[in-house]
Amino acid sequence: MPTAQNQHFDYLVIGGGSGGYAAARTARETCQRVAIVDAAPELGGLCILRGCMPSKPLLYSAEVLHLAHQAEKFGLQIPKAQADGQALQQRKKALVREFAEYRQEQLQSDRFTLFRQRARFRDPDTLALEDGTRLTADHIMIATGSTVATPSISGLADVPAWTSDDVLDLDRVPESVIVLGGGIVACELAQFLNRIGSHIIQIQRSPRLLKAFPTDAADTLARAFTDAGIELHTDTAIQSISHAADGFTVTFTQNGESKTVQAAHCLNALGRRPNTASLNLEAAGIETPPSGHIDCDAHQRSSNPRIYACGDVAGPHEIVHTAILQGECAARHATGRHASPVNYDHLVIVVFTDPQLATVGLNESQLKDRGIDYLTADFPFDDHGKSILMEAKYGYVKVYAAPDGTVLGAECVSKDAGELIHALAVAVTLRANVNDLLQVHWYHPTLSEIWTYPLEDIQDALQNQ
Repeated sequence: MPTAQNQHFDYLVIGGGSGGYAAARTARETCQRVAIVDAAPELGGLCILRGCMPSKPLLYSAEVLHLAHQAEKFGLQIPKAQADGQALQQRKKALVREFAEYRQEQLQSDRFTLFRQRARFRDPDTLALEDGTRLTADHIMIATGSTVATPSISGLADVPAWTSDDVLDLDRVPESVIVLGGGIVACELAQFLNRIGSHIIQIQRSPRLLKAFPTDAADTLARAFTDAGIELHTDTAIQSISHAADGFTVTFTQNGESKTVQAAHCLNALGRRPNTASLNLEAAGIETPPSGHIDCDAHQRSSNPRIYACGDVAGPHEIVHTAILQGECAARHATGRHASPVNYDHLVIVVFTDPQLATVGLNESQLKDRGIDYLTADFPFDDHGKSILMEAKYGYVKVYAAPDGTVLGAECVSKDAGELIHALAVAVTLRANVNDLLQVHWYHPTLSEIWTYPLEDIQDALQNQ
Protein backbone atom coordinates (compact mmCIF):
# COMPACT_ATOMS: atom_id res chain seq x y z
CA MET A 1 0.00 0.00 0.00
CA PRO A 2 1.27 3.53 -0.74
CA THR A 3 2.25 5.65 2.23
CA ALA A 4 2.52 9.40 2.61
CA GLN A 5 6.18 9.00 1.75
CA ASN A 6 5.70 6.55 -1.12
CA GLN A 7 2.88 7.09 -3.61
CA HIS A 8 2.20 5.53 -7.00
CA PHE A 9 0.03 6.98 -9.79
CA ASP A 10 -1.22 5.86 -13.15
CA TYR A 11 0.02 9.09 -14.72
CA LEU A 12 2.10 11.93 -13.32
CA VAL A 13 2.77 15.38 -14.80
CA ILE A 14 5.56 17.73 -13.77
CA GLY A 15 4.36 21.24 -14.59
CA GLY A 16 0.80 22.59 -14.62
CA GLY A 17 0.99 24.92 -17.62
CA SER A 18 -0.99 24.54 -20.83
CA GLY A 19 0.87 21.47 -22.11
CA GLY A 20 1.02 19.75 -18.74
CA TYR A 21 -2.63 20.36 -17.97
CA ALA A 22 -3.63 19.07 -21.43
CA ALA A 23 -1.68 15.88 -20.76
CA ALA A 24 -3.18 15.43 -17.28
CA ARG A 25 -6.71 16.09 -18.51
CA THR A 26 -6.33 13.65 -21.39
CA ALA A 27 -4.82 10.95 -19.17
CA ARG A 28 -7.66 11.40 -16.67
CA GLU A 29 -10.13 10.30 -19.36
CA THR A 30 -9.00 6.71 -18.77
CA CYS A 31 -6.89 6.84 -15.56
CA GLN A 32 -8.16 7.20 -12.01
CA ARG A 33 -4.95 8.27 -10.29
CA VAL A 34 -3.39 11.28 -12.00
CA ALA A 35 -0.96 13.59 -10.19
CA ILE A 36 0.38 17.03 -11.03
CA VAL A 37 3.57 18.43 -9.49
CA ASP A 38 3.98 22.21 -9.72
CA ALA A 39 6.11 24.31 -7.39
CA ALA A 40 5.55 27.70 -9.05
CA PRO A 41 4.52 30.49 -6.65
CA GLU A 42 1.28 30.82 -8.65
CA LEU A 43 -0.47 28.14 -10.64
CA GLY A 44 -1.30 28.76 -14.28
CA GLY A 45 1.81 28.35 -16.39
CA LEU A 46 3.82 30.66 -18.62
CA CYS A 47 1.13 31.41 -21.22
CA ILE A 48 -1.46 32.60 -18.73
CA LEU A 49 0.78 34.29 -16.19
CA ARG A 50 3.79 35.68 -18.09
CA GLY A 51 3.24 35.13 -21.79
CA CYS A 52 0.22 35.21 -24.10
CA MET A 53 -2.46 36.49 -21.77
CA PRO A 54 -0.59 39.40 -20.12
CA SER A 55 1.11 40.51 -23.34
CA LYS A 56 -1.81 40.58 -25.76
CA PRO A 57 -3.98 43.08 -23.81
CA LEU A 58 -0.99 45.43 -23.69
CA LEU A 59 -0.23 45.01 -27.39
CA TYR A 60 -3.86 45.67 -28.29
CA SER A 61 -4.00 48.78 -26.11
CA ALA A 62 -0.86 50.04 -27.83
CA GLU A 63 -2.51 49.44 -31.21
CA VAL A 64 -5.56 51.48 -30.15
CA LEU A 65 -3.22 54.28 -29.01
CA HIS A 66 -1.36 54.11 -32.33
CA LEU A 67 -4.62 54.48 -34.25
CA ALA A 68 -5.55 57.48 -32.10
CA HIS A 69 -2.24 59.09 -32.99
CA GLN A 70 -3.06 58.49 -36.67
CA ALA A 71 -6.50 60.08 -36.28
CA GLU A 72 -6.04 62.78 -38.92
CA LYS A 73 -5.53 60.12 -41.60
CA PHE A 74 -9.08 58.95 -40.84
CA GLY A 75 -10.57 62.44 -40.84
CA LEU A 76 -10.74 62.60 -37.06
CA GLN A 77 -9.59 65.08 -34.44
CA ILE A 78 -8.30 63.46 -31.25
CA PRO A 79 -6.39 66.23 -29.47
CA LYS A 80 -4.70 64.07 -26.85
CA ALA A 81 -4.06 60.35 -26.50
CA GLN A 82 -1.45 58.86 -24.21
CA ALA A 83 -0.72 55.70 -22.27
CA ASP A 84 -1.74 55.41 -18.63
CA GLY A 85 0.67 52.81 -17.28
CA GLN A 86 -1.28 52.09 -14.12
CA ALA A 87 -4.58 51.70 -15.99
CA LEU A 88 -2.92 49.39 -18.51
CA GLN A 89 -1.71 47.22 -15.65
CA GLN A 90 -5.08 47.15 -13.92
CA ARG A 91 -6.79 45.95 -17.09
CA LYS A 92 -4.09 43.37 -17.80
CA LYS A 93 -4.13 42.00 -14.26
CA ALA A 94 -7.92 41.66 -14.26
CA LEU A 95 -7.85 39.67 -17.50
CA VAL A 96 -4.98 37.46 -16.38
CA ARG A 97 -6.64 36.85 -13.01
CA GLU A 98 -9.79 35.59 -14.72
CA PHE A 99 -7.89 33.06 -16.82
CA ALA A 100 -5.54 32.07 -13.98
CA GLU A 101 -8.35 31.43 -11.51
CA TYR A 102 -10.08 29.14 -13.97
CA ARG A 103 -6.90 27.13 -14.55
CA GLN A 104 -6.22 26.98 -10.82
CA GLU A 105 -9.68 25.57 -10.21
CA GLN A 106 -9.01 22.88 -12.78
CA LEU A 107 -5.64 21.91 -11.30
CA GLN A 108 -6.96 21.89 -7.74
CA SER A 109 -10.08 19.87 -8.51
CA ASP A 110 -10.52 16.43 -7.00
CA ARG A 111 -9.84 14.90 -10.42
CA PHE A 112 -6.10 15.26 -9.71
CA THR A 113 -3.67 14.92 -6.83
CA LEU A 114 -1.72 18.19 -6.73
CA PHE A 115 1.73 18.48 -5.14
CA ARG A 116 2.97 22.07 -4.63
CA GLN A 117 6.63 21.13 -4.33
CA ARG A 118 9.74 20.81 -6.47
CA ALA A 119 10.46 17.41 -7.92
CA ARG A 120 13.76 15.78 -8.77
CA PHE A 121 14.47 12.37 -10.30
CA ARG A 122 16.20 9.89 -8.00
CA ASP A 123 16.36 7.18 -10.66
CA PRO A 124 14.55 6.27 -13.91
CA ASP A 125 11.38 5.36 -12.00
CA THR A 126 11.22 7.68 -8.99
CA LEU A 127 10.68 11.36 -8.25
CA ALA A 128 11.64 12.85 -4.91
CA LEU A 129 9.79 15.87 -3.54
CA GLU A 130 11.25 18.46 -1.19
CA ASP A 131 9.53 16.98 1.88
CA GLY A 132 10.96 13.53 1.21
CA THR A 133 7.89 12.11 -0.50
CA ARG A 134 8.73 9.70 -3.30
CA LEU A 135 6.47 9.39 -6.30
CA THR A 136 6.32 6.74 -8.98
CA ALA A 137 3.97 6.37 -11.91
CA ASP A 138 3.27 4.12 -14.84
CA HIS A 139 4.08 7.09 -17.05
CA ILE A 140 5.50 10.57 -16.39
CA MET A 141 5.14 13.75 -18.42
CA ILE A 142 7.71 16.56 -18.14
CA ALA A 143 6.12 19.91 -18.98
CA THR A 144 8.17 22.40 -17.00
CA GLY A 145 8.34 25.11 -19.67
CA SER A 146 11.21 27.49 -20.22
CA THR A 147 13.00 30.39 -18.60
CA VAL A 148 14.80 33.46 -19.92
CA ALA A 149 18.26 32.67 -21.27
CA THR A 150 21.30 34.78 -20.44
CA PRO A 151 23.79 34.30 -23.27
CA SER A 152 27.51 34.59 -22.65
CA ILE A 153 27.86 38.30 -23.40
CA SER A 154 30.31 40.35 -21.37
CA GLY A 155 28.45 42.14 -18.58
CA LEU A 156 24.95 40.82 -19.31
CA ALA A 157 24.78 38.60 -16.23
CA ASP A 158 25.98 41.46 -14.03
CA VAL A 159 23.59 44.24 -14.99
CA PRO A 160 19.95 44.72 -13.94
CA ALA A 161 18.55 44.08 -17.39
CA TRP A 162 14.82 43.61 -17.71
CA THR A 163 13.21 40.41 -18.91
CA SER A 164 9.83 40.13 -20.60
CA ASP A 165 8.32 39.66 -17.12
CA ASP A 166 9.48 43.14 -16.11
CA VAL A 167 8.14 44.81 -19.25
CA LEU A 168 4.76 43.14 -18.84
CA ASP A 169 4.55 44.53 -15.30
CA LEU A 170 5.52 48.12 -16.16
CA ASP A 171 3.12 50.73 -14.76
CA ARG A 172 4.91 53.68 -16.37
CA VAL A 173 6.32 54.66 -19.74
CA PRO A 174 10.12 54.31 -19.76
CA GLU A 175 12.03 57.08 -21.48
CA SER A 176 14.28 54.81 -23.53
CA VAL A 177 15.01 51.09 -23.82
CA ILE A 178 17.66 49.02 -25.57
CA VAL A 179 16.03 45.78 -26.74
CA LEU A 180 18.49 42.92 -27.17
CA GLY A 181 17.20 40.38 -29.68
CA GLY A 182 15.07 40.13 -32.78
CA GLY A 183 12.83 37.15 -32.09
CA ILE A 184 9.09 37.12 -31.50
CA VAL A 185 9.17 38.38 -27.90
CA ALA A 186 11.76 41.05 -28.71
CA CYS A 187 9.76 42.38 -31.66
CA GLU A 188 6.39 42.38 -29.94
CA LEU A 189 7.69 44.18 -26.86
CA ALA A 190 9.89 46.60 -28.83
CA GLN A 191 6.88 47.80 -30.78
CA PHE A 192 4.71 47.95 -27.65
CA LEU A 193 7.23 50.17 -25.87
CA ASN A 194 7.68 52.33 -28.96
CA ARG A 195 3.94 52.87 -29.30
CA ILE A 196 3.36 53.86 -25.69
CA GLY A 197 6.09 56.49 -26.00
CA SER A 198 9.55 55.01 -25.35
CA HIS A 199 12.54 55.58 -27.60
CA ILE A 200 13.63 52.11 -28.71
CA ILE A 201 17.02 50.88 -29.86
CA GLN A 202 16.80 47.27 -31.03
CA ILE A 203 19.94 45.18 -31.54
CA GLN A 204 19.67 41.88 -33.42
CA ARG A 205 22.65 39.59 -33.87
CA SER A 206 21.31 37.92 -37.05
CA PRO A 207 21.22 39.74 -40.40
CA ARG A 208 17.47 40.31 -40.04
CA LEU A 209 14.64 40.28 -37.57
CA LEU A 210 12.73 37.04 -37.00
CA LYS A 211 15.40 34.88 -38.62
CA ALA A 212 13.13 31.81 -38.65
CA PHE A 213 10.57 33.59 -40.82
CA PRO A 214 10.60 34.14 -44.58
CA THR A 215 12.88 36.98 -45.66
CA ASP A 216 10.08 39.02 -47.25
CA ALA A 217 8.04 38.85 -44.05
CA ALA A 218 10.94 39.90 -41.84
CA ASP A 219 11.92 42.72 -44.19
CA THR A 220 8.37 44.08 -44.17
CA LEU A 221 8.36 44.21 -40.38
CA ALA A 222 11.78 45.86 -40.30
CA ARG A 223 10.51 48.58 -42.63
CA ALA A 224 7.48 49.16 -40.41
CA PHE A 225 9.73 49.40 -37.36
CA THR A 226 12.14 51.92 -38.87
CA ASP A 227 9.24 53.95 -40.28
CA ALA A 228 7.89 54.16 -36.72
CA GLY A 229 11.16 55.53 -35.38
CA ILE A 230 12.67 52.38 -33.88
CA GLU A 231 16.47 52.52 -34.16
CA LEU A 232 17.17 49.08 -35.60
CA HIS A 233 20.60 47.45 -35.79
CA THR A 234 20.90 44.01 -37.42
CA ASP A 235 23.83 41.73 -38.25
CA THR A 236 25.70 42.71 -35.11
CA ALA A 237 28.04 41.15 -32.58
CA ILE A 238 27.39 42.43 -29.06
CA GLN A 239 30.70 43.04 -27.31
CA SER A 240 29.73 44.27 -23.87
CA ILE A 241 26.94 45.63 -21.68
CA SER A 242 27.45 47.96 -18.74
CA HIS A 243 25.25 49.82 -16.30
CA ALA A 244 25.70 53.06 -14.43
CA ALA A 245 23.52 55.59 -12.63
CA ASP A 246 22.44 57.16 -15.90
CA GLY A 247 21.48 53.89 -17.59
CA PHE A 248 22.86 51.17 -19.86
CA THR A 249 25.60 51.17 -22.46
CA VAL A 250 25.82 48.47 -25.12
CA THR A 251 28.83 48.16 -27.39
CA PHE A 252 28.62 46.08 -30.57
CA THR A 253 30.25 45.70 -33.94
CA GLN A 254 28.38 46.10 -37.23
CA ASN A 255 29.93 45.93 -40.68
CA GLY A 256 33.37 45.90 -39.08
CA GLU A 257 32.67 49.11 -37.16
CA SER A 258 32.42 49.42 -33.38
CA LYS A 259 29.28 51.20 -32.18
CA THR A 260 27.93 52.24 -28.79
CA VAL A 261 24.34 53.00 -27.79
CA GLN A 262 22.88 54.19 -24.51
CA ALA A 263 19.42 54.11 -22.92
CA ALA A 264 17.79 54.32 -19.53
CA HIS A 265 16.85 50.63 -19.58
CA CYS A 266 17.80 47.39 -21.28
CA LEU A 267 15.58 44.41 -22.13
CA ASN A 268 17.18 40.98 -22.50
CA ALA A 269 15.02 39.27 -25.13
CA LEU A 270 17.74 36.99 -26.47
CA GLY A 271 15.71 33.82 -26.15
CA ARG A 272 14.68 31.21 -23.62
CA ARG A 273 16.03 27.86 -22.47
CA PRO A 274 14.25 24.69 -21.31
CA ASN A 275 13.49 24.75 -17.60
CA THR A 276 15.02 21.41 -16.64
CA ALA A 277 18.13 22.26 -14.62
CA SER A 278 16.67 21.14 -11.29
CA LEU A 279 15.13 17.86 -12.51
CA ASN A 280 18.29 15.71 -12.47
CA LEU A 281 17.44 14.27 -15.90
CA GLU A 282 20.61 12.18 -16.00
CA ALA A 283 19.34 10.06 -13.11
CA ALA A 284 16.20 9.38 -15.15
CA GLY A 285 18.19 8.27 -18.18
CA ILE A 286 16.91 11.19 -20.27
CA GLU A 287 19.13 12.51 -23.03
CA THR A 288 19.28 16.17 -23.98
CA PRO A 289 21.12 17.82 -26.90
CA PRO A 290 23.26 20.97 -26.41
CA SER A 291 20.12 23.14 -26.64
CA GLY A 292 18.89 21.56 -23.40
CA HIS A 293 15.65 20.33 -24.94
CA ILE A 294 14.50 16.79 -24.20
CA ASP A 295 14.87 14.56 -27.25
CA CYS A 296 11.50 12.99 -28.06
CA ASP A 297 10.09 10.60 -30.63
CA ALA A 298 6.94 11.28 -32.64
CA HIS A 299 4.74 10.42 -29.62
CA GLN A 300 6.76 12.66 -27.27
CA ARG A 301 8.63 9.80 -25.56
CA SER A 302 12.08 10.62 -24.23
CA SER A 303 15.02 8.22 -24.21
CA ASN A 304 13.35 6.74 -21.13
CA PRO A 305 10.24 5.20 -22.79
CA ARG A 306 8.08 5.69 -19.69
CA ILE A 307 8.84 9.42 -19.54
CA TYR A 308 7.39 11.89 -22.02
CA ALA A 309 7.92 15.63 -22.59
CA CYS A 310 5.91 18.39 -24.23
CA GLY A 311 5.99 22.13 -24.76
CA ASP A 312 9.05 24.33 -24.39
CA VAL A 313 11.15 21.57 -22.81
CA ALA A 314 10.67 19.40 -25.89
CA GLY A 315 10.48 21.84 -28.79
CA PRO A 316 10.79 22.11 -31.70
CA HIS A 317 8.42 25.09 -31.44
CA GLU A 318 7.65 27.13 -28.33
CA ILE A 319 3.97 27.63 -29.13
CA VAL A 320 1.08 27.06 -26.73
CA HIS A 321 -1.28 25.24 -29.06
CA THR A 322 1.62 22.99 -30.13
CA ALA A 323 2.35 22.16 -26.48
CA ILE A 324 -1.31 21.24 -25.99
CA LEU A 325 -1.32 18.97 -29.06
CA GLN A 326 1.90 17.32 -27.87
CA GLY A 327 0.52 16.79 -24.36
CA GLU A 328 -2.68 15.24 -25.67
CA CYS A 329 -0.80 12.98 -28.08
CA ALA A 330 1.58 11.80 -25.35
CA ALA A 331 -1.20 11.05 -22.86
CA ARG A 332 -3.19 9.06 -25.38
CA HIS A 333 -0.10 7.08 -26.35
CA ALA A 334 0.82 6.39 -22.73
CA THR A 335 -2.68 5.14 -21.98
CA GLY A 336 -2.79 2.74 -24.93
CA ARG A 337 -5.09 4.73 -27.19
CA HIS A 338 -4.68 5.86 -30.78
CA ALA A 339 -2.42 8.89 -30.83
CA SER A 340 -1.64 10.84 -33.98
CA PRO A 341 1.74 12.61 -33.76
CA VAL A 342 1.74 16.38 -34.22
CA ASN A 343 2.04 17.19 -37.92
CA TYR A 344 4.46 20.10 -38.07
CA ASP A 345 3.88 20.42 -41.82
CA HIS A 346 0.55 22.01 -40.79
CA LEU A 347 2.12 24.33 -38.22
CA VAL A 348 0.61 27.79 -37.72
CA ILE A 349 2.82 30.56 -36.32
CA VAL A 350 1.75 34.14 -35.56
CA VAL A 351 3.76 37.17 -34.46
CA PHE A 352 1.54 39.81 -32.84
CA THR A 353 3.35 42.87 -34.10
CA ASP A 354 1.71 45.41 -36.44
CA PRO A 355 1.75 44.30 -39.17
CA GLN A 356 1.27 40.81 -37.82
CA LEU A 357 3.22 37.95 -39.38
CA ALA A 358 1.51 34.60 -39.87
CA THR A 359 2.52 31.42 -41.65
CA VAL A 360 1.02 27.99 -42.12
CA GLY A 361 2.39 24.81 -43.61
CA LEU A 362 5.59 24.61 -45.63
CA ASN A 363 7.46 27.75 -46.60
CA GLU A 364 9.58 28.28 -49.68
CA SER A 365 12.83 27.32 -48.00
CA GLN A 366 11.38 24.03 -46.73
CA LEU A 367 9.90 23.21 -50.13
CA LYS A 368 13.26 23.74 -51.81
CA ASP A 369 15.17 21.78 -49.16
CA ARG A 370 12.83 18.81 -49.63
CA GLY A 371 12.95 19.00 -53.41
CA ILE A 372 9.19 19.51 -53.67
CA ASP A 373 7.89 21.07 -56.88
CA TYR A 374 5.51 23.94 -56.24
CA LEU A 375 3.66 26.90 -57.68
CA THR A 376 3.50 30.22 -55.85
CA ALA A 377 1.81 33.59 -56.15
CA ASP A 378 1.47 36.67 -53.96
CA PHE A 379 -0.41 39.94 -53.70
CA PRO A 380 0.37 43.15 -51.75
CA PHE A 381 -1.93 44.82 -49.24
CA ASP A 382 -1.07 48.30 -50.52
CA ASP A 383 -3.10 47.47 -53.64
CA HIS A 384 -6.11 46.03 -51.80
CA GLY A 385 -9.25 48.07 -51.18
CA LYS A 386 -10.07 47.18 -47.57
CA SER A 387 -6.49 47.52 -46.34
CA ILE A 388 -6.10 50.87 -48.10
CA LEU A 389 -9.19 52.36 -46.42
CA MET A 390 -7.91 50.99 -43.09
CA GLU A 391 -4.45 52.58 -43.61
CA ALA A 392 -3.06 49.06 -43.22
CA LYS A 393 -0.82 48.94 -46.26
CA TYR A 394 2.21 47.03 -45.00
CA GLY A 395 2.50 43.44 -46.15
CA TYR A 396 1.30 40.80 -48.56
CA VAL A 397 -0.21 37.33 -48.87
CA LYS A 398 1.54 34.43 -50.55
CA VAL A 399 0.34 30.92 -51.33
CA TYR A 400 2.33 27.78 -52.15
CA ALA A 401 0.66 24.91 -53.99
CA ALA A 402 1.69 21.54 -55.40
CA PRO A 403 1.68 21.09 -59.21
CA ASP A 404 -1.83 19.61 -58.90
CA GLY A 405 -3.08 22.68 -57.00
CA THR A 406 -3.07 21.24 -53.46
CA VAL A 407 -2.29 24.03 -51.00
CA LEU A 408 1.00 23.35 -49.18
CA GLY A 409 1.55 26.59 -47.28
CA ALA A 410 0.86 30.29 -47.02
CA GLU A 411 2.24 33.53 -45.62
CA CYS A 412 0.36 36.61 -44.50
CA VAL A 413 1.93 39.87 -43.35
CA SER A 414 -0.76 42.41 -42.51
CA LYS A 415 -3.11 43.85 -39.97
CA ASP A 416 -4.85 40.91 -38.28
CA ALA A 417 -2.75 38.35 -40.17
CA GLY A 418 -3.22 36.00 -37.21
CA GLU A 419 -6.92 35.89 -38.02
CA LEU A 420 -6.56 35.80 -41.80
CA ILE A 421 -4.12 32.88 -41.83
CA HIS A 422 -6.72 30.44 -40.53
CA ALA A 423 -8.58 30.35 -43.83
CA LEU A 424 -5.45 28.86 -45.37
CA ALA A 425 -4.69 26.78 -42.27
CA VAL A 426 -7.93 24.91 -42.88
CA ALA A 427 -6.92 24.48 -46.52
CA VAL A 428 -3.48 23.10 -45.64
CA THR A 429 -4.78 20.65 -43.04
CA LEU A 430 -7.61 19.39 -45.25
CA ARG A 431 -5.36 19.31 -48.33
CA ALA A 432 -7.72 21.58 -50.22
CA ASN A 433 -7.06 22.53 -53.82
CA VAL A 434 -6.90 26.12 -55.05
CA ASN A 435 -9.88 25.29 -57.27
CA ASP A 436 -11.85 24.32 -54.16
CA LEU A 437 -10.97 27.55 -52.39
CA LEU A 438 -12.07 29.66 -55.33
CA GLN A 439 -15.57 28.23 -55.01
CA VAL A 440 -15.84 29.93 -51.60
CA HIS A 441 -17.91 33.12 -51.32
CA TRP A 442 -15.12 35.57 -50.41
CA TYR A 443 -17.01 38.65 -49.25
CA HIS A 444 -16.18 42.13 -50.56
CA PRO A 445 -14.83 44.35 -49.16
CA THR A 446 -12.89 42.33 -46.59
CA LEU A 447 -9.26 41.75 -45.80
CA SER A 448 -9.83 38.02 -46.29
CA GLU A 449 -10.78 38.31 -49.96
CA ILE A 450 -7.16 39.21 -50.76
CA TRP A 451 -6.44 35.45 -50.77
CA THR A 452 -8.39 35.14 -54.03
CA TYR A 453 -5.73 37.01 -56.00
CA PRO A 454 -2.81 34.59 -55.49
CA LEU A 455 -5.23 31.67 -55.67
CA GLU A 456 -6.47 32.86 -59.06
CA ASP A 457 -2.88 33.29 -60.29
CA ILE A 458 -2.06 29.71 -59.31
CA GLN A 459 -5.27 28.49 -60.92
CA ASP A 460 -4.24 30.25 -64.17
CA ALA A 461 -0.81 28.60 -63.97
CA LEU A 462 -2.47 25.19 -63.52
CA GLN A 463 -4.63 25.73 -66.59
CA ASN A 464 -1.62 26.76 -68.65
CA GLN A 465 0.52 23.75 -67.72
